[in-house]
Amino acid sequence: MRSHLLHGVVRHRRARPFTYGLEHGVFYAALDLDELDQVDRSLRLFRRNRPGLVAFRDDDHLDPPAGDVRSGIIDHLRANGEDPSGWRITLVANLRVAGYVFDPASFFLCRDGDGVLRVVVVEVHNTHGERHLYTLRPRDAGSETFVAAMDKAFYVSPFIEIRGGYEVRVRDEPARLRITINQHQPEGLELHASLDLARRPLTDRNLARLLLRHPFLPQRTTALIHWHALRLWLRGARFRRHREAAR
Repeated sequence: MRSHLLHGVVRHRRARPFTYGLEHGVFYAALDLDELDQVDRSLRLFRRNRPGLVAFRDDDHLDPPAGDVRSGIIDHLRANGEDPSGWRITLVANLRVAGYVFDPASFFLCRDGDGVLRVVVVEVHNTHGERHLYTLRPRDAGSETFVAAMDKAFYVSPFIEIRGGYEVRVRDEPARLRITINQHQPEGLELHASLDLARRPLTDRNLARLLLRHPFLPQRTTALIHWHALRLWLRGARFRRHREAAR
């Protein structure tokens, strides 16, 4: 089974108007979209589109929400000028835990028949229940590291304006997955975010261990988002309401 778990650290470092950093342990599922039903059958702890301690729901992804996430992302790729015939697509995402999920960013890693990473679709969610897809193609198709850029087009944080752009780097190695996102404004680098994740087999035992090590991870993620937002506000970061951010 190609689907697996990813375990490691998320880091954020804000550069402007003052420095502010955070680091937290996390885990993700890396789900081969051809194997979703197989994973459901193979694991006692995992459920697809039905209640369970740990679950994956197709409609937690894509916009509009997917009935079948594999068909939905293939339709999205075709609508964006790609021919994904024969491609293998892995979704790196948080799973529902006790019926709840919040996934600030998930990643569709789209590889061709030779295993080359051709497209990365970054799916961004905000705390207002909105989601947005950025479809990225590598700047240099021959590089070992997937590097792409995109203009910011979606409200995420009340402390960052909708302007400027992102540079995304994906280092897809046999033992690790490393993703970095740098957000730039005209004035310079504003935010650096990174994921450094080690691969583990997707088994009930490994999943149980990660659940014990990081209990209620989606709930904790949401709580930490609000905690860090409070700390930024107390330090004087300008707060922009949702309706103000796009102005």
